Amino acid sequence: MSNDIFGSVDNFIDRLFAQEDDALVSAKKAIIDNGLPQISISQNQGKFLHILARLRNPSKILEIGTLGGYSTIWLGRALNAGGKLISLEIDQHHADVAKENIAKAGLAESVTVRIGNALEELPKIKSENAGPFDVIFIDADKEPYAEYFKWALQLSKPGTLIIVDNVVREAKILDEHTDDKDVKGVQKFIKLLSETTSVTATIIQTVGSKYHDGIALAIVN
Repeated sequence: MSNDIFGSVDNFIDRLFAQEDDALVSAKKAIIDNGLPQISISQNQGKFLHILARLRNPSKILEIGTLGGYSTIWLGRALNAGGKLISLEIDQHHADVAKENIAKAGLAESVTVRIGNALEELPKIKSENAGPFDVIFIDADKEPYAEYFKWALQLSKPGTLIIVDNVVREAKILDEHTDDKDVKGVQKFIKLLSETTSVTATIIQTVGSKYHDGIALAIVN
């Protein structure tokens, strides 16, 4: 099947189940207007992420990789009353755009965007006793995915849902001889995930307008 078909199905699903309000539309436009990479999750992936998060009735959510805040809005709207979301972003410009988008969505009081290298911020979050988190979403640079996952485990509790995006990479994960650092990072993460007995996990392949990829899901035992 062609990507055109997958894109058409995406549009069909978006129209029926993943309608964007003004805040989400504005966030998408701001991401384009401010020159951010066009790598946000898709519309129906945002709705899927929102539903997954709501299943945990979350009081605390951690997001690794904010970009322009599009996924942050979907996640933030899954928080229960008084809940808090921490999102980590290394790029100041991206964080500034995200903060404005988050504020327009009415989530400024419940969402904190922390700027810095995630591998430096995560130990601080642990030392501040900001966790454990009910939901953790990892969608950042791929090379350190395994390290992000290790920190996610440290910031979890039984029942925590860990969601990791972009883990199939158009099937490039099957290439044992790849030189692609992103793919190698994902392969390392997948191996670690498969060997981690403290979680129940799987990977779901995804297709759509954003190409062939996948999402890893893990529940902490």
